[in-house]
Amino acid sequence: MRSSARSSGISRRDALRALFWSAGATGLPTWVTACGGSEGMATGGGTSRFSDLGPLSAPDSNGIRLPSGYSSRVVAVANELPAGLGSSPWHPFPDGSAVFPRVGGGWIYVCNSEVPGLGTLTFTFPELSAIPGLDQLIGIGGRFVPGLGGTSALVFGPQGEVVNSYRILDGTTFNCAGGATPWLSWLSCEEINDGLVWECDPYGVDPGVAKPALGRFAHEALAVDATNRLIYMSEDLPDGRFYRFVGNDADWPAGGRGRLEQGQLQVLEVVGDPNRAENNPLPVRWLDVLDPAARQIEQRIPASTPFNGGEGVWLHAGIVYLATKGDNRIWALDTRAQTIEIIYDFATATGEDKVLSGVDNLTVTPGGDILVAEDGGDMQLCVIRPDRSVRPLLQVTGQNGSEISGPAFSPDGRRLYFNSNRGGRLGLGLGITYEILLPFSIRN
Repeated sequence: MRSSARSSGISRRDALRALFWSAGATGLPTWVTACGGSEGMATGGGTSRFSDLGPLSAPDSNGIRLPSGYSSRVVAVANELPAGLGSSPWHPFPDGSAVFPRVGGGWIYVCNSEVPGLGTLTFTFPELSAIPGLDQLIGIGGRFVPGLGGTSALVFGPQGEVVNSYRILDGTTFNCAGGATPWLSWLSCEEINDGLVWECDPYGVDPGVAKPALGRFAHEALAVDATNRLIYMSEDLPDGRFYRFVGNDADWPAGGRGRLEQGQLQVLEVVGDPNRAENNPLPVRWLDVLDPAARQIEQRIPASTPFNGGEGVWLHAGIVYLATKGDNRIWALDTRAQTIEIIYDFATATGEDKVLSGVDNLTVTPGGDILVAEDGGDMQLCVIRPDRSVRPLLQVTGQNGSEISGPAFSPDGRRLYFNSNRGGRLGLGLGITYEILLPFSIRN
C-alpha cells in the first residue's frame, strides 16, 4: 500500500482549485511556498522585506537565535501527535515542505519524511548513531528498511492553531523534497537511484500516485512552470544532473491540470565551462535522455553537465534557482534567455556575505529574497537579498549534526515554517518542526 487517504474535503479542494484557475494565474499562487513556485520579481530587481535584518539575538527558549521582533514556537515533534491531535504522529526526519490554503481559513503544511532504506543513501550520515530513538527506525542487523518515508500533513486553523495531522503518502523511501503544483497537489520526490516522483493530495482525499514519466533517479526537488508546461528537477548525487519534463497537449492541456504521464524528459548541458559562470551567464541547451524509463545514473549523456549535489529548486519570475550542496553554490537559470549563472559561491564570497554553506532547500519571496536552508554549516537559514548580499535570518543551536529543511510561509506571509531534520526538544532527535512569527508580512 503506497498511499493513504481521508474521506472528506473534496468540495473544499475543488473550490480552491476553481478560485485559482478563474483568477487567470500563470504560475503557482503566491501562497504556495516551498521547493517550487513563481510570482514577484527576480533577484536583482525586487524589494527585499529583509533589507534591515539586525543581528541575531541570544537563543530563545527553543534554542533558536532570531533578530529582534521575531519569535518561535514548536508545532510538531517526530513520533508525537501535534498538539495531541490528529490521526497520526508527526513523522521522523522531516524535510522538503510546502503550504496549501484551506477554504474558510487556515492552511496545511505538507512535509516529506526522509527515512532512508536499504542501500539507498546517496550521502553518509555518521552522526546518525548519536540520535536518540533511531533504533525505532532500524531493521534486522541494524540497517534501515525500505518504505518508511512518505509524506504527512499538519493542519492549522485560521488563527494559526494546530488542529489536525494525517498521512498523505506511505510506503515510499527517502522522500527528500519536491514541489507544489498550481492544481493544489504536492509532488513528493524519492532520493534513491530508483526514485520516483509521487503526486499527493494535501487534503487527504486522493491516494498518492507514482509519475514515472518524470524519470527514475535520485530526485531531490522540483519546480513547476505551469505556463510553459515544464517541470524542473534536481538530482542529489555528486555527479547529478539537472532535468526538465516537457509536457504535451494530450497530457497537459494549456491552462489545465497536467496528468504528468506523457512527455519528454530532458537533461541540461551548459555550453562552456560551468565553473566560469559566476556572475557570467552561459548558454544552455536541453538534450533528450536516452530512455526516460531507465535509471538515469546508468545512461548518462556525455554532453550533459554534472551538478555537485543538486538540492532546492524554485521558479521565480522566469528564473529557476538551483542549490548545489557539494560546492556550496546557488545557480540561476534564465528560462527566457536560456542561460545559467552562479549567483552565490561560498568559495569566492567575502566579508559578511561569506556566511552561507551547506546550501539545501530554498524558497523565494514575492520581493525576490531567496531563503536558503543549511545542511551543516552553522545550522542557519540565510537570505540572499535582491542585491545578492547574504545575511542570516535565524540559527538553530544545540543540534549540531542536524540540518534545516522545509522553509515555507503561511498564506498571509506572517509565519515561516521549517524543520530541524534530525533535531529534538533536547538536542538531536528524530526531527522537530518550528514556526517563526515575523514582525511583518512578506506579501506587502
